[in-house]
Amino acid sequence: MSVDIDTVRRIARLARIAVAEEEVEHLKSELNAMLAFVEQLSEVDVAGVEPMTSVTPMKMKKRADVVTEGDNAEAVVGNAPASEDHLFLVPKVVE
Repeated sequence: MSVDIDTVRRIARLARIAVAEEEVEHLKSELNAMLAFVEQLSEVDVAGVEPMTSVTPMKMKKRADVVTEGDNAEAVVGNAPASEDHLFLVPKVVE
């Protein structure tokens, strides 16, 4: 895949980034270099490789899934500016 000058301008417009005309050619080469690197990465055989969450193997810390003080609706909405029937009332934002 290759990026042309029109694509660079479109990306800049979509990202709402002001790009001077003299920078467009430089950004084109930068984006093409990035895409070439991604294409190079796609050539790596990763079959059988487990996904990682960290570079060092570690187990996720888990807590027991128990209900604690979950049956107190008054306390939950107690600090709400407005509530009704144990529900938060918020201003209407969509007509």
